[in-house]
Amino acid sequence: MDPEIEELFAPIAPPAAFGMVLSEARDVLPDVREPIDAELWGSDMLGALSRSAREPADLMSELATSLVPAAEEEATPEALALLRILEALGSAEMRKTATQSAERIVASGISDPAWASGLGAPTPGDCWHYGDVSGQQESVTATFAYGEKEHALSVLIDHTKGGKIRDVWVGDATGLLDRTWLVAENDPGVVFERIDAADAGERLRRAIEAGEAPVKQDETDDITAHRALLHSRVALLTAIQ
Repeated sequence: MDPEIEELFAPIAPPAAFGMVLSEARDVLPDVREPIDAELWGSDMLGALSRSAREPADLMSELATSLVPAAEEEATPEALALLRILEALGSAEMRKTATQSAERIVASGISDPAWASGLGAPTPGDCWHYGDVSGQQESVTATFAYGEKEHALSVLIDHTKGGKIRDVWVGDATGLLDRTWLVAENDPGVVFERIDAADAGERLRRAIEAGEAPVKQDETDDITAHRALLHSRVALLTAIQ
């Protein structure tokens, strides 16, 4: 998690955070050029706000009735960009309200940012998993592409803790499959297997359902920052027939 984002948002109850979020959106979003960067910022922001939510499940409902109307009232390019991010990363309720508000802003004459087209719906690519031969830990990686630019989502699953999520990373997918395969080939203690997108989605869905079990502070921060993006990508994978 970005320490600056955590410092800005974590102490604020979500319903009262709209002013700070809109201010940060005005500062950050004009410089965003890639869809994944917009999503990572949004996921980090949502993660920081979740620390002060009464219950994690309440976060989206609270923001749908506070942040979304505030963004629509502001009706600036940055507010529209924020709504598109919430549309991509939010719950069903959040997606509905954010989409409706965004479309009303567009109807007023404000254009979407260039990166908003297809936001939240990248094309799934190569997927694989690897782990120790004893089956104690497993890492599942799924790659996605916006056009030619690929990113990878990797989740560390701890089977000694009931298959819960221990860590989450997002990074550049270029060459990652080959590097991972080479490492596994040279380590007899590692099992490596390519899997299809639906299989990856099901493995990650089960891990989300099992819960979270970070051990170190940086693992806690990683999960918090990437939780919304993870859930959005898993929903995309599990929809594949």
